[in-house]
Amino acid sequence: MKRMKYIIAFALLVINTVSKAQQHPSIMLTKKNIEQVRAGINKYPLLQTSYNELKKQADKAIASPINVPTPADGGGGITHEQHKENYKQAVACGVAYQVTKDKRYAEHLKNMLLKYADVYNTWPRHPKRKQEPGGKMFWQNLNDCVWLVYTIQGYDCIYDYVNPADRKKIEENLFASVVKELTEVNGKIFNLIHNHATWSTAAVGMTGYVLGRKDWVEMALKGSDKTGKTGFLKQIDDLFSPDGYYAEGPYYLRYAIHPFILFARAIQQHQPELKIYDYRNGLLKKAVQTALQCTYTNKVFFPVNDALKDKTYESEELVYAVDIAYGEMNASDDFLDIAQQQGKVIISDAGLKVAKAIAAGKTKPFVYKPMWISDGADGKSGGLGILRNGPNKNQTLAVLKAGTQGMGHGHFDKLNILFYDNNSEVLSDYGAARFLNVETKTGGGYTKENESWAKQTVAHNTMVVDKKTQFGAEWEDAEKFHPELLYFDANQNFQVSSAKEVNAYEGVEMIRTVVLFKPEKAESPLLIDVFKVKSAKEHQYDLPFWYQGHITNTPFTIRSNNTQLNTLGTKDGYQHLWLTATGKLKGNNGQITVLNNKKFYTTTFLADSSTQVQFVLLGASDPQMNLRNEKAFILSQPKSANHTFVNIIEPHGANNPIAEFTTGFMPVVKELKLVTDSDDISVVTFSYNNKLYTVTINYNNTQQFITIK
Repeated sequence: MKRMKYIIAFALLVINTVSKAQQHPSIMLTKKNIEQVRAGINKYPLLQTSYNELKKQADKAIASPINVPTPADGGGGITHEQHKENYKQAVACGVAYQVTKDKRYAEHLKNMLLKYADVYNTWPRHPKRKQEPGGKMFWQNLNDCVWLVYTIQGYDCIYDYVNPADRKKIEENLFASVVKELTEVNGKIFNLIHNHATWSTAAVGMTGYVLGRKDWVEMALKGSDKTGKTGFLKQIDDLFSPDGYYAEGPYYLRYAIHPFILFARAIQQHQPELKIYDYRNGLLKKAVQTALQCTYTNKVFFPVNDALKDKTYESEELVYAVDIAYGEMNASDDFLDIAQQQGKVIISDAGLKVAKAIAAGKTKPFVYKPMWISDGADGKSGGLGILRNGPNKNQTLAVLKAGTQGMGHGHFDKLNILFYDNNSEVLSDYGAARFLNVETKTGGGYTKENESWAKQTVAHNTMVVDKKTQFGAEWEDAEKFHPELLYFDANQNFQVSSAKEVNAYEGVEMIRTVVLFKPEKAESPLLIDVFKVKSAKEHQYDLPFWYQGHITNTPFTIRSNNTQLNTLGTKDGYQHLWLTATGKLKGNNGQITVLNNKKFYTTTFLADSSTQVQFVLLGASDPQMNLRNEKAFILSQPKSANHTFVNIIEPHGANNPIAEFTTGFMPVVKELKLVTDSDDISVVTFSYNNKLYTVTINYNNTQQFITIK
């Protein structure tokens, strides 16, 4: 009821207070602060270097002929990239004009916009559109939205330079036409609860503020029917948890945070009485903090769901987010550490504040924290368990994915784990099968292997039952359910995250408990992984471990397929796996050691007479060579109803190929045992440096869920 009253009050404020913008610029740069920004460029090194880079782009633009080609190509194609270049030039020229008052920049941008105004309404639907009705300037409507988000910022900067007749032509023939395209022709996307709609509403709302169109602002905030059932505010409500976790995962938060933050900044500038920065208890600032916490210390985002693994917080979206969070939302001084690593700021009021604070020596090291980040709009749909130990330069990190599906970009990997150490991935996730903006690879979009491989359960470090993908690979079904958090704690002795999943496979209950624990005399913590599976029927249980590096030791007999490779299966991702070797264990423990980034990692695991170890190589059934040749070993229990997998991953030793020495290449963990195992309790013992440790997990005792002695 309180939320509904707030929305109604918010709507009345929107209707009654939006008026034609009286001053320009009024979004990222503001007329009242432009003199301070100009002065800051000469005083603060980071602002100066950032401006110099932007001015190079503006100078290149005015030295080149205007090019507004008829759209023809998919992502990465010539016309696609030219229109991208044009919207970046729009911002560069607009800002350069405001800083220098050199009319050449404003004249170039004005003429570019007039050219767009001449031809935009003559263009048909994009010939390589990805959906119907689809984009007009680009192959998907999303890119058209991005174009407007950027271009309107440039126009805001030259608004007062453009004469009334040209302004009328640009606003009516171009901006009004693009807004109609977004809100009516592609109105279905505009009213989604999705990152595409975030870009769309931000584009329309920002344009509404610059052009003084309160009806556009109202649609952007509350949806095209202006009821509040969709629109920007509803997206903040539904797409984020109270902790700022974004439904589609960290990688897509990296992308979506840009329009959220930009439009919020515009709202704050034009209608501060709406207090958008305070909405949902400061949700947007939390979202920026969460985005940064969902990275490893090598700056890369956790590759949860559809994710490109080379994206870092140095990307432009996070530059905007960090600057605005610090400059506008009072984020802590450790954000300055991120800004320094990014090496640039946006030329704006917020960028000025960041550069000034850095020059004043206020920077503090960014603080990574172990934490449980809740998922779901109400924070009750599972989440992400993040365990961290050690300094930023060589931190050990484990992640347990136990949240929602992530909508259409989600992967079928409930209870998946990631493991990082020594600034590297140890247990990895494939991420997305996509060659972004490489037109010869499916036009720069997702390849078909994203569905047949990357989303499938076997592509992840989690349980596969009967060689089938969770939820039958139906994301709409998976979206209805989420794991249950059993326990999370991060204390001085150990860190633990445990969750239960009962819906991924019919009649199968899965509980995974992941622990970071540092024994006496250990240089790095161990990853203790206890994965309990229960069913009334027998199943085949496969637990893959996708590793980075090279295997250096397997002290059990393996049989390699030296002359012929066969696939491990025919569907659900198994058709993409070459079976390269198999192993059969005689004792109760198995060990596999991998050398990765000059350090050794040994997985010690429980085994019995039926345990099989399968070594696989990704790349089968891949005629277009779209897949990376990654490697895994799969611990397989062919016929069991109830089974508990126990694994300890031990970082150890070092290899120096330059000095030609190797130390500590043999693991220290020994005598791994599952002493007790029932519905209520699992007791695991192991030896480390000849000291016996006992790990007791009490699944139904939240007061004392785990002890390690």
